[in-house]
Amino acid sequence: MIRQVNDPVLELHDLTVTYNKKPVLWGVDLSLPKGALVGIMGPNGAGKSTLIKAAMGLVPLSSGFVKIFDQELDAVRKKISYVPQRESVDWDFPASVMDVVLMGRYGKVGMFKGLRKADREIAHDCLKKVSMENFAQRQISQLSGGQQQRVFLARALAQEADLYFMDEPFAGVDAATERAIITLLKEMSAQGKTVIVVHHDLQSATRYFDWAVLLNLRLVASGPAEEVITTPLLQETYGGKLTLLSEVGNLMQKEQYPTREN
Repeated sequence: MIRQVNDPVLELHDLTVTYNKKPVLWGVDLSLPKGALVGIMGPNGAGKSTLIKAAMGLVPLSSGFVKIFDQELDAVRKKISYVPQRESVDWDFPASVMDVVLMGRYGKVGMFKGLRKADREIAHDCLKKVSMENFAQRQISQLSGGQQQRVFLARALAQEADLYFMDEPFAGVDAATERAIITLLKEMSAQGKTVIVVHHDLQSATRYFDWAVLLNLRLVASGPAEEVITTPLLQETYGGKLTLLSEVGNLMQKEQYPTREN
């Protein structure tokens, strides 16, 4: 079940990504609606993080194209914000909480222009939204995992983007932080922002998201969460050995499909 949408915020067509000649995404056709809170789910190694990195131009494509707001990525990059997996960040970098959040303002003012008082006020307001305003001068390395995640979310908010990609924002956080984050994401969606989240907890998915994407190298399903998160589609996504690596690899060799390596 793959629902295509009119006037999508994100459109992927025939998207294929390979690492070392092995496919990690294969022929993905996907469109997502504006203002949706989207959950991307699938087993480990299904290509979830690669999907959002491909959409942002962070990994090379073997085939296909991406459109965001019906434009090429470079034309709309300032409208996009990204929250990476917490494990991928060097938390020993010497920066205060406020410094990290202010980094979100440089996309608006430019790297070589001074930040204004208004930028600092926006950053403080974003910290307040994630209940971290009292930690503004604390070194980022001194925070707990949940606190670090809140700060990264505040930095994303400070960008004042229209489209947010978040790679497992709930991983390794406590229950209170998870509740705070999902409340904020729902508020963002209600304000017309589109939020795309890589997520691993199926039990919370229907409560959290109004649109769901099921992925296992290929796109299994995309549509309203209550229509997509069903037993048959979850079995198709997670059940058995559905990774298709050998099948797709053989197909690529047979068709002499072009691959691109880093």
